[in-house]
Amino acid sequence: MSTQDTTIDPNTIAPDTGKPMSKSDTLRFMVGFIIFGIMWMMSGTIGSNVLFPERFNNLNIGMSGETILATMNTVGMVFALVSNLVFGALSDHCHSRFGKRTPFVIVGGFICGIAFWLTANAESLATIVAFWCLLQIGLNCMLAPAVAILSDRIPLNKRGTLSAFYGGGSTVGQSVGTIIGTQFLTNPVPGFVIGTVAWFCTGVLAIIIWPKEKSAALAEGETAEKLELKSLLMMFVPPTKNCRDFYLALFGRLLLIFGYFCINGYQLYILEKYIGLGTVEAGTVLASMSVLIMIVSFVASLTSGAISDKIGARKPIILVATILMCVGVAAPWLLKSVFGMYGFALCAGLGYGIYSSVDQALNVDVLPNKEEAGKDLGILNMANTIGQILGPLVTSSIVVATGSYFLTFPISIVLMAVGFIFVMMIKSAK
Repeated sequence: MSTQDTTIDPNTIAPDTGKPMSKSDTLRFMVGFIIFGIMWMMSGTIGSNVLFPERFNNLNIGMSGETILATMNTVGMVFALVSNLVFGALSDHCHSRFGKRTPFVIVGGFICGIAFWLTANAESLATIVAFWCLLQIGLNCMLAPAVAILSDRIPLNKRGTLSAFYGGGSTVGQSVGTIIGTQFLTNPVPGFVIGTVAWFCTGVLAIIIWPKEKSAALAEGETAEKLELKSLLMMFVPPTKNCRDFYLALFGRLLLIFGYFCINGYQLYILEKYIGLGTVEAGTVLASMSVLIMIVSFVASLTSGAISDKIGARKPIILVATILMCVGVAAPWLLKSVFGMYGFALCAGLGYGIYSSVDQALNVDVLPNKEEAGKDLGILNMANTIGQILGPLVTSSIVVATGSYFLTFPISIVLMAVGFIFVMMIKSAK
């Protein structure tokens, strides 16, 4: 009987193979995660942050663009929450010969592509909301299993780095999507085509680049666990044991994302309706801001993830990130000008890049049960989804109630600061 070599640091062992990860596999995961992050965030941002808001401004269905966007996001949030949890749990129990995560990642991208195109061409509030909900189902079919790969296949000593590549890719994708979207503000159809094609390619490219996942098919003679109603429902029950830090991470992440997206999700409207720029000028400034955000956040993501792995700690990195995001949000609040918005792009973009570099690594560190990583990370990813939806929703409500974006900025700062307090209370991660 063979025994594991006790001279090997357990933090270097890949969970799926029981061996240290090779340099070639590490490189493939790096490239795959960064491309996956870029593709899905770029595809979504082209629509939700740029072209959809501008289209809604001119849809003439009896309500403002902010109201249409808020309604779409609010209903979509419900579908995102449920589907993230469902697909995370289903992938935990999948027995496909292609692996337990692979089929979901590929199928989710195709659903997103179809739903994105349908949303872009919808002519009523009901159809906009319905197709956007379908997109949320596809997105979370893809995201929940993909993120679980960090727990399934990545050694502890490389999670910060790989999380950084995913987070950096997502941040770059958001900027690239904004840049692409602003080029088509007056002629959106080509932008919608680009977004649709990108969605179709997202899951496929990631699966091709990542090292092939081991088959999850049952061996001869094995039988799948019988799924009675009780056992089926238990697949979706949140953790109840050894889960204090899990929930602290959940609420910390929720508030940090919530606060950031109060501003980030409304950059175009803030430039137009708070700063006072015209559509074309606002598009030009937004594109420039996106380039700035892309550069600083990408560099910050990659360096911060490596530093986190080196020092074996996540909290100091998140502290720096929170301070920078708060300073960035304060810039346009105190300086109501294009200069203030560039301050937001520089500081908040840098801070969000740093935060995203260790966010997923922290989430994996606090999992109470590695065997249910898909489900539990799905729950943690719900915080990301809720935060991105609640941010625009609260901002829209503030604008409707006060007629201004002014109060949005201090509320954003408070939310992020409280989010960091929750993170600091975590005991199982430094």
